[in-house]
Amino acid sequence: MLLVVGRIGKPHGIRGEVTVEVRTDEPEARFAPGSVLVTEPGVVPAEPGAWRVPPTLTVESARWHQGRLLVAFEGVRGRDVAEALRNTLVGVDSADVDAPEDPEEFHDHQLVGLAVVTPAGERIGEVDRIDHAPASDLLVVRRPEGRTALVPFVKAIVPEVDLAGGRVVVDPPAGLLDL
Repeated sequence: MLLVVGRIGKPHGIRGEVTVEVRTDEPEARFAPGSVLVTEPGVVPAEPGAWRVPPTLTVESARWHQGRLLVAFEGVRGRDVAEALRNTLVGVDSADVDAPEDPEEFHDHQLVGLAVVTPAGERIGEVDRIDHAPASDLLVVRRPEGRTALVPFVKAIVPEVDLAGGRVVVDPPAGLLDL
């Protein structure tokens, strides 16, 4: 499974550097020189023979500039080629990512697909995805009737994550699942 670590933005300058919208807690590790990132192209060029986004990109250099990450990839020379990368998602294979050391920390791919139950064991649904909101992460729970519910991923509402048992225990306040 591809874990997205960034989205390539606009070119910076004329030598092929691009801005990257970081989507990882470890940008220094993920965008270290020599790191190979898997691509998920945003827009396929309409013109035959136009430069296409390769299946992987290798980081040549990365630096912070005015709060933005600027990255140069091997083989990307010039503003036009850098522009072709715009909106491309870059990521790493989940098999290549170590499990977090903190037992209270989880990667999104570990949670997706887990059963969501109440403390009494009543099935609420299944974790469909994780939304990373500014205030807190949200578990997007697919309910049995097809609706979705957003559950703040905080200890007061999600007291237990049992990866081995394949479940997340949710103790929702009244009305949360009805929104």
